[in-house]
Order: sequence, then C-alpha cells, then structure tokens
Amino acid sequence: MIPVGSPYPIRIDLFSDTITRPSGAMRQAMAHAEVGDEQKGEDPSTNELVALARELLGKEEAVFLPSGTMCNQISYALHCRPGDAILVDDNAHSLRHEETGAPALAGALFRPIKADRGVFSADQLTAALGPEGRSMARNAVLSIEQPSNLGGGTCWSLEGITSVTAVARAHQIKTHMDGARLLNAVVATGVSARDFCAPFDSVWLDLSKGLGAPLGAVLAGDADFISEAWRLKQRWGGSMRQSGIVAAAGTFALRNNVDRLADDHANARLLAELLAGHRNISIDPTTVQTNIVLFDLVDCPVTAPVLVERLLRKCGVRMGAFGPSTIRAVTHLDVDTAGVRLAAEALCELLDETYSMHVSKKELLT
Repeated sequence: MIPVGSPYPIRIDLFSDTITRPSGAMRQAMAHAEVGDEQKGEDPSTNELVALARELLGKEEAVFLPSGTMCNQISYALHCRPGDAILVDDNAHSLRHEETGAPALAGALFRPIKADRGVFSADQLTAALGPEGRSMARNAVLSIEQPSNLGGGTCWSLEGITSVTAVARAHQIKTHMDGARLLNAVVATGVSARDFCAPFDSVWLDLSKGLGAPLGAVLAGDADFISEAWRLKQRWGGSMRQSGIVAAAGTFALRNNVDRLADDHANARLLAELLAGHRNISIDPTTVQTNIVLFDLVDCPVTAPVLVERLLRKCGVRMGAFGPSTIRAVTHLDVDTAGVRLAAEALCELLDETYSMHVSKKELLT
C-alpha cells in the first residue's frame, strides 16, 4: 500500500474518499459559522448539525465526534463489559483497521462471522453465537457495516438487517451500525437512513468520506446512550470548544452532497467496466453497488503493492493495494468521469507494459 505522504505527484487520487477536500462553498459555510462553547451546548452550528443528523437517522439524540473510529469505540465500550464479545463480519473495518481499539478501551474481543462481501445471514449469525457458559465470552453487541468497505461497497438489504437484528434482540444482544458510508447505501438502494437505522441501538454517520467534510462524524441513539457517550467523549479527549467551524462543513455536506453520491456510484461502475476487459484483471462490474471498486490481478508478473507504486510513480494515479493481488479504487467528488477514464487507461497500459516486459525477459532467458 502506498504510504500517506507519497513523494510522487498525484493527478488522480482514487486511494479513498477520505482524501476529498472542502469545496469553496463548504469553506464559505465554515468561515461564516456561528460558534460558541460546544461543551456547554452553546455552539449553534454544532447544535444545528446534531439536530439535522438526529432527524435524518431517526434517533432520539446525537453527538458530534471527531472521527468515526471514536464513534465505534464509544459504542463498543458502552455496550460491552470487559470480556464480552463483539459480533462482526470477518472483514469489518472495526476488526481489520481498528483491531486494538475494543480490546484496549472496552476489554472486549471480536467474534468474526464469515461473510459474503461483508454480509451474513441470520442463520450464520445464530451459528456464530456459540455455546453459553460462565467461561465463555458473553455476546454483547452485533455490529454491522453499511455498506461494507472491504466487501467492495456491498449494501445490506433492509430485509437482511431486519433478520439479523431480530436474532440479536432475541438473545438480548445490543445492535450497532458502523454507518461510515451509510448515505452511499441510502442513495444506492432507495431505502431511507431512518429505515436502515431503526433496528439499531446505536448508529453513526461519517462526514469526511464521500460527503466531503474535512473531519467528523455523528453518533446517534437514545438519550441515555448519548448521555453516556458524552462521558466517554470527555474522558477520551474528544470534547471540543468552537466546533461549529467544522460542524458547519458537515451540515453543508448533508444538505448539498448526498444526492450527488449517485455520480460517484456511476463512476465506480464505469471504472469496473473499463477494467473488466483486461486479461490481467478479474472483476464483475455487476457487483459494484456504491463507490468502492475491488479487483484482483490475474497472471500478473508483479504484486498489487508493486503495481500501485508504479501506477503512482509513472502515471500519477493513486489506488490502494489490499493484499498481494487485490487493489481498491474509491470514487468521490474530487474525481470526475474524465479522471476515472484516464485512471483506467493508465492502469491498463501499465499492465500491458508490465506483462510485455515480463514476456520479453522470459524469452531472453530461453
């Protein structure tokens, strides 16, 4: 994976939707935000964002936090006791990229469920619950990611969510949604955020990915849950003062950048279609539902990390290596359709060049 702070000039950045930068209009909203002390409840812009998110997600209360990771970790700490288990899919972000958080902060362990592109069934969840006993970890919380990042942006259906959360409730297990890209799922499926969130005790929405805000997330739940979340926000250094300057970016994003997520989805499908015909790439474009494109290298003489490094160094196009043969590209508001076409062309040409060099070298050795 190309490290952050790459020395190479970047023309087209598809590494993640987290690299989006505030637009001029968003910066204007930030510059003119009315502010006050967040901890005293006196920041009007933060209060406005929280009210907007609370209505959008259909929850009683909400709190503005610096990051989605903090949203997950606060939720796990409140739903679990030390020694409890968190049920997640085996490629969940909280397991793969926040792995030490829950054990260190909540004393909880993960119980992974084998999933298909980040989605599992009620039967798979039931099987994963395992035996109960005084020496066994108590299943405390079911956590799903909507949509699944490492599942290639795959969305849970409302029926799927309803079925697994029903199993959780039947076993007195709390439910949590990692909604980092929740509004991508909303735009892709036509199901409202309120309906997706209804079965969950806690849910959060990221503002700094496809929505384009510079940072921040909103965690929502009932009033008692958010009251306790504030305690951990304070304890873990997440409380802010005049947070309205960045909260205003989130409000702008929710009011202006949601419907346009459909453009990112269309660009992701286009990228998948342009790559699908190459002999060294394996991808089914019909599986691309949102803005994440995961594809595998086939019969390629170099590994994915080597290829993405060359792609950046030689072409100024950045993608991410997610294993020895898997590459991820994420579309977002800072890359238009022309940029996607150029990125696909650059990658295919580089693959052809790499393959030809490999064949020539083999011929010289025979």
